[in-house]
Amino acid sequence: MAQDPAPTSPASKAGKGKPTPARKQQEQLRKKPVVGNRSPEAKRAAKRALQAERLKAREGLANGEDRYLTSRDRGPQRRLARDVVDSRFTAGELVLPALFLVIIVSSVRTEDAVIDLYIQLGTLITMWGLFVLVGLDGFLIGKKTQRLSEERFGDKAEKGLRWYAAMRSIQMRGMRLPKPQVKRGNKTF
Repeated sequence: MAQDPAPTSPASKAGKGKPTPARKQQEQLRKKPVVGNRSPEAKRAAKRALQAERLKAREGLANGEDRYLTSRDRGPQRRLARDVVDSRFTAGELVLPALFLVIIVSSVRTEDAVIDLYIQLGTLITMWGLFVLVGLDGFLIGKKTQRLSEERFGDKAEKGLRWYAAMRSIQMRGMRLPKPQVKRGNKTF
């Protein structure tokens, strides 16, 4: 009886087909940088490129370019909401200056305790009145934004659009991001 030739199954070819690298070679590979050039000049060039990209992104965000905006600020309905808020003076812009003024006024002490009490009561009532005014103003701005969005973009306004407009109205104009693109009094939206 003749014997069959050696089987050609994958198990019979159990080699990797190349010799194992020497330890010295493996250590040299570990010492080399895996990614990129790590020379000081390359690091400085990469840092300058990153700074330029960040500056470009910051300017794009400030100018309201959709590419650089966060997902919260993207889209035509959000742009409309920003324009509605930025085209008018809002009560929310008064909160920070009013708080500063309240701190100064309430630190004033007179010799008469009754006058001090009236000053504290007056500042308290003023601040609560301002908070109510801010809430009412935010509600009205949200309603107006929703109405304009439904007129311009169809039946349904984007979810959270009213809240977005109300929260933007509370921020001081100079601190808003993206920066206001319309002037106060401009009704061209």
